[in-house]
Amino acid sequence: MAISVLDVRDTFATPRLPLQPRPAGTGTSAPRRPLSALAAGGIAVIEAVALLAVALQSLDGLLTSPSRPSGPVVALALLGLAAWIVLAAGSGATLIDGTGRRMLVGVSIAELCLVLLVGVVAVSAPLPLPAALPLPGLLLLAAAVPVGKLLLAGSTSVTAWVAAAPRAVERRPDPVTGHRLLATATLGVIGLALGAVALLTPVEAAAGAGDTVSTVVYQP
Repeated sequence: MAISVLDVRDTFATPRLPLQPRPAGTGTSAPRRPLSALAAGGIAVIEAVALLAVALQSLDGLLTSPSRPSGPVVALALLGLAAWIVLAAGSGATLIDGTGRRMLVGVSIAELCLVLLVGVVAVSAPLPLPAALPLPGLLLLAAAVPVGKLLLAGSTSVTAWVAAAPRAVERRPDPVTGHRLLATATLGVIGLALGAVALLTPVEAAAGAGDTVSTVVYQP
């Protein structure tokens, strides 16, 4: 027996929009990243790290050399190198994420143009080679990185991976919030290590041309 107005309505009339039962446990799994996209993005990120390491290693020698270029030239070189590092790493990250491959293709083409320009300048004017390899070998090694990135970025799997974007962002818990003590301890260890390196590294004091070193020992 109907005990309310809603029960009476449902007794004599069927619902207009019947809802199909949704099976439990159905969900969309995140698509797997293709190996070619991971390889191209990894090469770009490793290239950025290598450029940063080379820049840090050669910066000291450049600034302390007697034939150091002028300040504006050094500033422009540092800005260009920093932009190169950021674009290389960013292009690899965008390709791995599936956002796009135009940045990686553009950076690779610019690197090929740079290698070609260095080759033309090296042929017209002798340049000091950083290794014992001949100039054609160095140019081929330098051109292998952007060519490899272009070949990987132009593959069918990478094209399909980029065309499938945008994708739903999967919410993940913040690892710092869940492991706050571990993050604090890690920062403390890094700070102590850097402080120990700064304090315990011996400083080589070399006398310059105008400096005088006293070697007289006074005895009472």
